[in-house]
Amino acid sequence: MALLAYMTRVVVSADDFGLSEAVNEGIERAHRDGILQAASLMVAGAAAEDAVRRARAMPGLRVGLHLVVIEGPAVLAPALIPDLVDAQGQFPSDQLRLGLKYFFRPVVRRQLAAEFRAQYAAFATTGLELDHANAHKHMHLHPTVGRMLIGIGREFGLRAVRVPAEPLDILAACGEPASFGARALYQWTRLLRRQARRAGMATTDQVFGIAWSGHMTADRLLRLAAHLPDGTSEIYFHPATRRDRTLNTLMPGYEHEAELRALLDPAVRAALAPCSHPADRRPEAGRDPA
Repeated sequence: MALLAYMTRVVVSADDFGLSEAVNEGIERAHRDGILQAASLMVAGAAAEDAVRRARAMPGLRVGLHLVVIEGPAVLAPALIPDLVDAQGQFPSDQLRLGLKYFFRPVVRRQLAAEFRAQYAAFATTGLELDHANAHKHMHLHPTVGRMLIGIGREFGLRAVRVPAEPLDILAACGEPASFGARALYQWTRLLRRQARRAGMATTDQVFGIAWSGHMTADRLLRLAAHLPDGTSEIYFHPATRRDRTLNTLMPGYEHEAELRALLDPAVRAALAPCSHPADRRPEAGRDPA
């Protein structure tokens, strides 16, 4: 068991890189002027090319793949994956229905594997190093999606996967009582962690940003900083410099600008500084908290 498993370490990341230019601007500013260390790229996002251009100019930003298999655009043409997307090439938003299709229909799983491979290949063409992978809306908690994310990812050099396990006792200490859904989700993450560990993937010990998704404000970060557990934690955000049509449509209740302010806040920086290690390439596999 690694000694680092007993230390408090933090990786600060952002999702939806490439979703819109407002998101890309927020991620760039949070990295250059704030505490952001990593970002997850949506390779078929409307602003993906802009995101890649910015990433190439920020060699210190660790970039991974934010795989989209729900509520977003696919890489492959609709004719190649007709059971996955609509005529415009968009994945639907119905998580339950998608989960059943991905699990029970072999033809859907074949198309899903093809789309996964296409998204990894699209990332490879950027020339960026693949630092990690996760899935939009954490769809990789689905056993089929998780298996493909890891298995196909290994073909493209994947070495680290997000396991969205948010400790309930830490949330309670921060004044966020656990709901039944949160308890069930935490237990369900055990499957993905086992999949990742069997494949030799690095994972963090815990992840924060689920209960407060879209609302990772400075006051909440300061509360969390006072209760961070031992081991390596990922704290993920959804920053943006402004509201735009895409964000108003997909995430009308999110506080993107407030999350950016939190990433730039000197008090937050000071609170997390003792456990932030920006030179680290990726989290190391430590103890298994789940």
